[in-house]
Amino acid sequence: MKVDVLSAEGQKAGEIELPDNVFNVEPHEHSMYLAVRSYLAHQRQGTHKTKERSEVRGGGRKPWRQKGRGTARAGTTRSPLWVGGGTIHGPRPHKYKVKLPRKVKRLARKSALSLRLREENIVVVEDLQFGEIKTKQMATVLQALNLGQEKVLQVVPEPRKNVYLSSRNIANLSTALATGISAYDILSHKKILLHKSAVDAIVKTFDS
Repeated sequence: MKVDVLSAEGQKAGEIELPDNVFNVEPHEHSMYLAVRSYLAHQRQGTHKTKERSEVRGGGRKPWRQKGRGTARAGTTRSPLWVGGGTIHGPRPHKYKVKLPRKVKRLARKSALSLRLREENIVVVEDLQFGEIKTKQMATVLQALNLGQEKVLQVVPEPRKNVYLSSRNIANLSTALATGISAYDILSHKKILLHKSAVDAIVKTFDS
């Protein structure tokens, strides 16, 4: 599928062919759901923990005699029934992992890219190269491309320090490498701003 390539000023500067096997597949909703679920699960640390009865300090002495007081029997002040006692079936540290097959991950990324293209939410721009670090440069580009009010994911083919540092202070704009974007990254942004060279970099990730 051919799409226009825009200049930094928002003018048409040419066309580029987006491969159908990456940008024009039938979106597979369930694979995208699994990819997002897996991504969010991996963000969880899983370090939550409470102390069980055996881990609470103290409580070694029997609080009162077994019989004669007219109250319930008690062997320790660290019983889960007491204030300051242990927790019954409390959370324990564990990993939150949702492993996905490689083919499912790839299908999810292709589906997300194809979905954004069908929605006409992918904008291809000529490679941006800034001579200095200046947020105003990036803001001007976004305004020229009518992306000033949208949540945008800028995809660059390689690390570009000036572009990245000029972009990081702009609200609703994220920057990512073409080789590292996930289905979650694509789906969590309304618009995808692709540098022209990033198209080939994305396609190559599916060849390996």
